[in-house]
Amino acid sequence: MAVYTKLSENNLKDFFSKYNLGKLLNYKGIKEGIENTNYFIHTEKGKFILTVYEKRIEERDLPFFMGLMRNIFDESFPSPEPIINRNGNYITEISNKKAAVVSFLNGSAKKNLSPINCHEIGIYTAKLHIITKKLTGKRKNVLSVNSWRKLYKNVEKDCTKIHPNLIKIIEKNLDEIENHWPKNIPSGIIHADLFSDNIFFKNNKLSGIIDFYFSCNDFYAFEIAICLNALCFEGYKENLSFNVTKAKKFIDGYSQIRELSEEEKKSLKILCQGAAMRFLLTRVFDYLNLTEGAIVKIKDPMEYLKRLEFHNSVTNYEDYFF
Repeated sequence: MAVYTKLSENNLKDFFSKYNLGKLLNYKGIKEGIENTNYFIHTEKGKFILTVYEKRIEERDLPFFMGLMRNIFDESFPSPEPIINRNGNYITEISNKKAAVVSFLNGSAKKNLSPINCHEIGIYTAKLHIITKKLTGKRKNVLSVNSWRKLYKNVEKDCTKIHPNLIKIIEKNLDEIENHWPKNIPSGIIHADLFSDNIFFKNNKLSGIIDFYFSCNDFYAFEIAICLNALCFEGYKENLSFNVTKAKKFIDGYSQIRELSEEEKKSLKILCQGAAMRFLLTRVFDYLNLTEGAIVKIKDPMEYLKRLEFHNSVTNYEDYFF
């Protein structure tokens, strides 16, 4: 979430006249996140989130995202409900861009997750995979292993602005990841961006998961690798460390709902290296290509360099859990 497109009260009143949500009462831009413009909206009918699609979001993918959110909401998964406009469509235009409205979820993101929180996230991650296994929608992961080399080439000349050895580190790790990436492990629709700021808690219980705009078809174990990277490291920069207890609790929760195969477990190290590489590269790109005038909080790429170093030291998957 972020604010790239600045909207006036008149813009928003005109936009919400196309919905059956009553009069606009107030609104506020949300600066967290880096992909789309987001506003908190309060109307006579309640609270909502308006998302204006920017940057990496392709218009052709919007029906997939809306259909996914509709389906998992209907399966009682704790996620936002997409709201239709007066014409029965989920997508509406504002300021010459595509936009959508979803229901507001109660709760808030936790900066510091406990092992118990990680256990519950593991349960809901597996529940999501069970639900999406039944869905027929397809979307290729455009930020998976086949895209990282091209993304790196786009930032290669400026990498040394972030770290003097970053080019050498990325090239060495890309070679290893590409050469050992798994091919035939279970796959389906995954969230692909399960960071703590996309997971809400209320009274220390998981109350919602948001931001499905990276969702795609990929390995279920790649989702787990993303979660281990995003949720199970503590500290900052040089003092960053992996919390094995959180990782074990996450896996225990996930395994209550869906058991990992032996091949998935064996692939976990390389998938964790890949997940670290994916977020390192996109953070490097965003760091070097900040949109002028945008209200956005850019995330530190170096945090993922430290994660990558840890994964390189792992000998097998048991290092993550015990």
